[in-house]
Amino acid sequence: MLIIGIAGGTGSGKTTVARSIFERLGCENVNIISQDAYYRDQSDLPPETRAKQNYDHPDAFDNALLYDHILQLKNGRSIHMPVYDFSCHTRTAKTVLVPYRPVLVVEGIHVLVDESLRRLFDIKVFVDTDPDVRVLRRIRRDIVDRGRTVESVYEQYLSTVKPMHDAFVEPSKRYADLIIPEGGENEIAISLLVSRINDFLVQTAPRP
Repeated sequence: MLIIGIAGGTGSGKTTVARSIFERLGCENVNIISQDAYYRDQSDLPPETRAKQNYDHPDAFDNALLYDHILQLKNGRSIHMPVYDFSCHTRTAKTVLVPYRPVLVVEGIHVLVDESLRRLFDIKVFVDTDPDVRVLRRIRRDIVDRGRTVESVYEQYLSTVKPMHDAFVEPSKRYADLIIPEGGENEIAISLLVSRINDFLVQTAPRP
């Protein structure tokens, strides 16, 4: 299995890059798992307490479970990936079945911060996008997809998103094998990455 870790700031285009790989190489070859699905379960906390947590710190994620799931996939087993409800700030009772595929893409803001996760990645990618573009994408995503208000997004960005980006996400860029400026709009970089993955698929394909 070839495992690719894609990191970058919020709204940088990580998911777009991951989906580009998936769309070009096909569901029979590639699976994507997002670190966002591995936010810690907080069903034991009252809603008002959940809303005050720092979701941009590395400790907000259950990286031990993510690590275990990547290992299971690497060993040819399927996993049941958690489903996180961002409007309630906790996991749901549902899971998503993720089967083994020869290529696994793991994307998330902190996937290069955690040393144990980094060791699992064969290719480490950092998506580097202008902060103004990232914050506008974050506002649109949180309002449209996650049911947030403009005020709550603004407050969270200043109190946790930017400080945590500066403290953890941006420094993790030094671990990357490949830096992709402007994310999903960088056709040349994505094509080069897809070409490298395709070489792996050709080399490991069963011989007739």
